[in-house]
Amino acid sequence: MKLINENGLRVDGRRPDELRKLRLEVGVLEKTDGSAYVELGGTRIYAGVIGPREAHPKHLELPDRAVINCRYHMASFSVDERKPLGMTRREVELSKVLREALETVVFLEEFPRMMIDIFVEVIQADGGTRTAGITAASLALADAGVPMADLISAVAVGKVEGTLVLDINELEDKYGEADMPVAMAPNLNSIVLLQLNGRMTADEISKGLEMAQTAIKQIHQTQVEALKRRYKVEPEGLET
Repeated sequence: MKLINENGLRVDGRRPDELRKLRLEVGVLEKTDGSAYVELGGTRIYAGVIGPREAHPKHLELPDRAVINCRYHMASFSVDERKPLGMTRREVELSKVLREALETVVFLEEFPRMMIDIFVEVIQADGGTRTAGITAASLALADAGVPMADLISAVAVGKVEGTLVLDINELEDKYGEADMPVAMAPNLNSIVLLQLNGRMTADEISKGLEMAQTAIKQIHQTQVEALKRRYKVEPEGLET
């Protein structure tokens, strides 16, 4: 299968440095304290936050800060080959990866002996689910009013037929040579997640990080705009 044609375009018609169409919505789930929806190409993810709340069971509480619980889960129908019900080893691992990234920006010390539950549900998977999941979870935390140093924005850079490509889709993830998920707190200029599956040279990693950083700034701005739409306050005396 040819993933990049003679014109340098990818299987979905994008240029190597082009993001898929991104849609972000906040406040989409009624029975949570905060929620978000991310649509990135064919990937669709909901995130919900409950808390901060009293820790339960009590033995999990910490005297000086809140505890974050994170559950990343892919619906059985989200992929072509039906995945088994329950949590797979990969989902347990990615739950830990997401939690550790989000802990870097949340002011946990503001909520001693409390708990914050984050649920990330992948409804449809088309590549980049862990990075889209972090983006969604960060928005859901903001919607819940959880104080954070910055929003987290994330994207994956891949290597396909020797070419670095931004925001890989499922085919590129499956048949490409490398996948490098990157998550950042852009206002802090801080990388909170960096993984590499496959092989890249040092120069390719450096160039890939530059590509990711440029895209992350764009994603971050879209996150801010989604929050503004949700919490837009009209001047007194004006009706909308």
